[in-house]
Amino acid sequence: MSNENEYQSKAIVSSIKATSRASVKVKDSFYTVEYCEERLIPDIEGVDVAEERNLLWDKVNSEVDNQVEEILRTFK
Repeated sequence: MSNENEYQSKAIVSSIKATSRASVKVKDSFYTVEYCEERLIPDIEGVDVAEERNLLWDKVNSEVDNQVEEILRTFK
């Protein structure tokens, strides 16, 4: 239940940052890969922060997936 007097955030998103990490076991070894990316949000009309966030997550997860695939190709 929301109170009319409850403070509402006045902050403006100026950047978003995401980090993706995965570990994979190959034979008796574990390999952990990580990718992080930060994006600045331009101060222009029409920016959809939620969609920008989704696109960023897709990018960082894809980078980690590619790194894991490379490890599997190399060590299996």
